[in-house]
Amino acid sequence: IHINHGPGVGKTTRAMGLTIRAAGEGLNIDVVQFLKAGDSPEVKIFESIPNIRYRCPGKHPFITPKGPGKVHYDHAAKALEYAREAVESGTHVLVCDEILDTLFFNVLKKEQIMALIETCKGSVELVMTGREAPPEIVDMADYVTYFEQVKHPYYKGVKARKGIEY
Repeated sequence: IHINHGPGVGKTTRAMGLTIRAAGEGLNIDVVQFLKAGDSPEVKIFESIPNIRYRCPGKHPFITPKGPGKVHYDHAAKALEYAREAVESGTHVLVCDEILDTLFFNVLKKEQIMALIETCKGSVELVMTGREAPPEIVDMADYVTYFEQVKHPYYKGVKARKGIEY
């Protein structure tokens, strides 16, 4: 069980590197994006690699300061269903991109994620990314990486660049 978390950038990038390495070794990988709209550039690459199955429930708006809406709850629930299906189908590696953010925004419950972890233990390499992982989830993990942003050009007014930041 791998956790890539923290407030900075790079959490998903590390998971995508592991995904490519595993695919190169012939492992079957499922990538499920939680709280993303399914239009990230890496999706194009995933679709060209036969042993990577990419799943995302579809487009949805960013969560605003008002909080999540029904579409976000539905999206996260469907993504969790995809993750469970991947485990049942015998995937070798399951990447749950931004699953920890579902806790941050309260769209999934900690118990749901802990149940997924238990299901994967000993049979599926589970990789989870997102913001802060609760201590109970950190305790269940084998690998925990904390990403802390030290510097980012955005804070100097530089706009995000396609293919680099998004």
